[in-house]
Order: sequence, then structure tokens, then C-alpha cells
Amino acid sequence: MLPTKGVGLAKMKPVAVDLFCGAGGLTYGLEQAGVRVAVGVDVDRHCAYPFEANTNAKFVCQDIQKIGGEEIVKAWGSAGTRVLVGCAPCQAFSTYTQGGRGKRDKRWVLLKKFADLIEETTPDVVSMENVTPLEDTEVFRRFVKRLEQYGYNVEYDIVDCRDYGAAQMRRRLVLLASRLGAIELVRPTPKEQASRTSVRDAIAHLPKLKAGEVSPNDPLHRSASLTELNLRRIRASRPGGTWRDWPETLVADCHTKKSGRTYPGVYGRMEWDKPSPTITGQCFGYGNGRFGHPEQDRALSLREAAILQTFPDTYAFIRGDEKFPGMTNIGRMIGNAVPPLLGKVIGRSIVKHLREMA
Repeated sequence: MLPTKGVGLAKMKPVAVDLFCGAGGLTYGLEQAGVRVAVGVDVDRHCAYPFEANTNAKFVCQDIQKIGGEEIVKAWGSAGTRVLVGCAPCQAFSTYTQGGRGKRDKRWVLLKKFADLIEETTPDVVSMENVTPLEDTEVFRRFVKRLEQYGYNVEYDIVDCRDYGAAQMRRRLVLLASRLGAIELVRPTPKEQASRTSVRDAIAHLPKLKAGEVSPNDPLHRSASLTELNLRRIRASRPGGTWRDWPETLVADCHTKKSGRTYPGVYGRMEWDKPSPTITGQCFGYGNGRFGHPEQDRALSLREAAILQTFPDTYAFIRGDEKFPGMTNIGRMIGNAVPPLLGKVIGRSIVKHLREMA
């Protein structure tokens, strides 16, 4: 039976299940806001350690398409308010794949599976975070319509994470839905909006590194090595500049083609007193975007990328006695994560909604 107005906030205490949980960014943020997360589910086994080491939830390595509603209901237990959250992999909805390949991508079915599980388990509150182009797709419109047909009050908006204090240009689509009444995302305060966090604010305190080095005190503070050519390129780069600043001998062949001219930020340095570009799963690679350190001759370290994603400095991605799983695996976990700061905003929104309904 759903809680109704007047039952009191204590009896409505929320318990969440986090689908597509990754390394725990959303779960960590929800817990910071006072929402208990029972279980996180993801198909990537590399996420198990960081998820359980940094949150109080249990990690289940399982394909979402194979999970049944009864497993989610069991995880909720006797929760006063049942919450289901998730961020389906976004590659199928990205600008890059909105052509024919994106329309055929099998990952389109993951959002439908999310809706199927909502129908099967009837959570009290639902939240979904994803890339902004999803808003203009038919698959998203169908998702919203299904929730409304199930009796949910649905609200969604495009969120600029900088407004809440992230030192990163990251705009995301956030949806909240509730069977208890109208729900909305808490808005940033004027103070939060006025005091934008910069790259300097976020990562300037970390020890210096050379390309290819690892900090002796933090295995995540490591940077990828660079070829001699890319070392010459980054030394010729200025913060906020482009490859057009380089001597002609350093310009890559791809940049001389028509398609390459439209990506001036590739091989660029970030600027100390501005936010970073959107952190992606390839952010540790100097040639994958404007991921050059503002001052040091290297790309971002994994720790710097995690901090720009608003993970705390001490967030553990690697077990102390385990072999390093590779830059690609950790980079993917960081880039694909829901920023914990945004997770906390979502959690605060849920708690505020429940207080209003109590």
C-alpha cells in the first residue's frame, strides 16, 4: 500500500535500488542526501569494488535485461518508500549515434526495460539521468507516456551541473516521477549559481606528475604516457588554445581535412580558471578532447578526472592488493558515472518531496 499524506516522514523513509549503478556515483550522492540504497546493479564486474568500498549498498553483477521485478521488490524489503533510479547507457542517445546506427543500437531497449521494471514493481518514486539529446527522441516520449499511464507525476529538465558547484561543463537530462504527488528537482541557490567552481579550485592541490607517472601516495593519480610527438604538441599548446596555435609540422593529418577542422579543442589544454569540458570515458587521453592539464605537460590523471566528476579525493576505485585494471576500465567508470554531486541533488529532491507529502 502506498503511503498517503499525514502518515509522517519516518514511515516514508526511502530505500532505493540503483540500476546501471556503475562505480557508485549516483548511489554515493543519494546516501549523502539521506536516501538509503539497498542494491546497485550493473553488468560491469570492474564496478563491484568501487561501488561497495565507497557506499553502504550491495553490488549485483547482472545484465539488467535478465533481472526480474521480484529481485527488486526483495531488495526494497519493508521500505516505507520504494525508490527506483537508473541511468541507462547513453551511447545510443548521444549526438554521435543519432543517425542510422544509433536508431538500431540494441541499447535502445534498456530504457524500455527500465519502464518494464517500473510497471512490474510500481516504485513510489523514480529517477532517471541521461544525456540531453534523449529528450528529443521518440523512445523518451514513450517512456514518459508509460509512466504517466501508470499514475506517475512526471517532471524532467535539463540540468547544468555547474549551477550546483561542479567544475565541469556537464548538461544532463534528469527525470523525477512520483505516485505520491507532484515532484520537482531542487533548484540551485543564487549563491551556488554565482560561485562557479573552476578547474583550479578542484585539482590544483594535487601533486605534480609527468606523463606516464603514478603518484606514490595514490594509485589513481596516474597519467597516460605520451609519444614524443604528443609531448611536443602539448608543449606548444596554451590553455584554452587549439591545434591551430601549433607550428605546421605538429598538425595532425586529420586536422587538415574538412571534418577535422571542426574539432579545434582536440589536443587542447584546459584553463585553470574555467570549468573543464565534459569528462568522458576517454578523458585520460590527450588526443581525445581538451583534456590536457592546464600547466603540466600531460593529460588529466584518473584522480583529476574523478574529482572533476565530483567524486571525493579519497574515492577508492582500486583495491590495494589488486593489479591495476587499466586506464580504459577506470576511465570508463569515471566518465560514465552520474556525478555524485548531481546524485545528491536528486536525493535532496526526493527527501524534500517526501517531507511535503508527509
